Amino acid sequence: MRIATWNVNSLRSRIDRVEAFLQRHEVDVLALQETKAREDQLPLMGLEALGYDVAVAGTNQWNGVALISRVGLDDVRVGFDAMPGYGDPVAAESRAIGARCGGVDVWSLYVPNGRKPDDPHYVYKLDWLARLREAAGSWLEGDTALVGDWNICPTDDDVFDPAQFQKSTHVTPPERAAFQAFLDDGYVEVTREHAPGYTYWDYYRQRFERDRGLKIDFVVASPSLAGRVRGAFIDRDERDPAQGTGSPSDHAPVVVDLD
Repeated sequence: MRIATWNVNSLRSRIDRVEAFLQRHEVDVLALQETKAREDQLPLMGLEALGYDVAVAGTNQWNGVALISRVGLDDVRVGFDAMPGYGDPVAAESRAIGARCGGVDVWSLYVPNGRKPDDPHYVYKLDWLARLREAAGSWLEGDTALVGDWNICPTDDDVFDPAQFQKSTHVTPPERAAFQAFLDDGYVEVTREHAPGYTYWDYYRQRFERDRGLKIDFVVASPSLAGRVRGAFIDRDERDPAQGTGSPSDHAPVVVDLD
């Protein structure tokens, strides 16, 4: 079974790339983030024609998550228990969708960015992660995959230049502690051993061409699922402007193979 996660940075803009990616790599389940559209705006007919079931959550041109599966899509859940919202007034955001896919509970997660350490969005990010951890505690016993854009660099090795990020989000001790808390609870990040390298490169100043990126996209698995992992890789070609049709997302897909 092959599971992949990809912050696609607008599904409408990159539907051709998504369809080609699924076929090229024979992906069974693809979790998408930042689909950037309402559910009724997404071009899903091509995916369905390829034999995939699709579940999406999106309310506007921001955020948005989806699950695309050819091994079943059951017990679809939009959001998790006590998932916080944001804004004034507080509104729910489309940042989490889960479903049972081929016997695995897969969650597509788009963790809030945080913006700046002194921004209210940073407080929201930490609260969002804490609430997710509370919910995920009850999922540890089964085969569970928490996949997506975590917007956290857990170590300095996940940042092209840690000195440039000393006053930025993604690398602060509270964010890293929030990520580590999932591992302390028993979850396992399964891609690092098999797939070194970055997963995100800003469009700014040829960051991809100079490999000045961040590793922020992860597959965090329950213990039983982690034991089934046989390999993983980052599809850098999907981030390469010279590959494929149209402009790429600023993220590369991360692919994991399960026994």
